[in-house]
Amino acid sequence: MVEPESRPEVLISVDIEAAGPNPSRFSMLSVGACVVDDPERGFYVELKPMHQAATSKALEVTGLSLEELTITGVEPEAAMRRFAAWIAEVAPPGRVPVFVGFNAPFDWMFVDYYFHSLLGENPFGHSALDIKAYYMGKMSSTWAETSMRHLSPKYLAGRPLSHNALGDARDQAELFRAIMADEGQ
Repeated sequence: MVEPESRPEVLISVDIEAAGPNPSRFSMLSVGACVVDDPERGFYVELKPMHQAATSKALEVTGLSLEELTITGVEPEAAMRRFAAWIAEVAPPGRVPVFVGFNAPFDWMFVDYYFHSLLGENPFGHSALDIKAYYMGKMSSTWAETSMRHLSPKYLAGRPLSHNALGDARDQAELFRAIMADEGQ
C-alpha cells in the first residue's frame, strides 16, 4: 500500500472575478487569495484583459471595467508571476499549496488556464478543494443547501460576498474554518 503524501499542506483560499463564464473567451479581471488559517496573509492583483468579450452581468457583479483595466491592470504574465511568487512564499519548499474555493471549479479553471497559458505550470497542481462539496459531504446536505444564501446566515452573520477577489477569499476562508469546526447539522 502506498502511503499518502505527508508533506504539510497550506490551505489557500482563492477567488477570482471574471468578465464571463470561461477563460477561453473571457478574461480573469482580478485574483485574490489568502492563507485559510492566516487570512491577513493575502494577495490581490487586477489584470489587463486578455480578451475583449464580456457579459454585462459579469461586469455588473464585479464592478470592474475592461476599458479601465486595459490602462491600469497588470500584464497577465506579470500578474501570474506575482501570484506564483506569493504562493511560493506562503507554501515554501516542503509544503503543498492547496487551492480552496467556494465553487472552486469556476475559480480554479481560470487560475489553471492563466498559469498554464502564461507560465507553463500551475503551482496548485491539477486539483482544488471545493467548499460547497466539502459542506455537502460533511453535513449530508443537498446541493441547493450549499449556496451562499444558506451558508452566509449560518457562518458569516448573513453578510453577502463583496465581489472583491481578496475580500471574498477572506470570507471564504472564514466560512471554510467555520464549516470545518462545525460538529453537527
